[in-house]
Amino acid sequence: MTTLNGGFGARFGLEYAPSSFLVRMGKREMLVCRDFRKRYYAVNPLIECDTGIEPGHVEVLLMRRWLLILSKAH
Repeated sequence: MTTLNGGFGARFGLEYAPSSFLVRMGKREMLVCRDFRKRYYAVNPLIECDTGIEPGHVEVLLMRRWLLILSKAH
């Protein structure tokens, strides 16, 4: 398990994200952070799934606040 604060750069598009952490489990990565983006659509109050910024990423928004980004490890 790896815990990092902020050094993700353009890889996840989170240059200005608040404190976040990255968990690596084998060939998969899960990034957890507060959602900082302005959403221009109605968001489901419990869970919202969407494609990520980069190909192969899945974003899961929990309770309109926590963003989980699932991807393959590099």
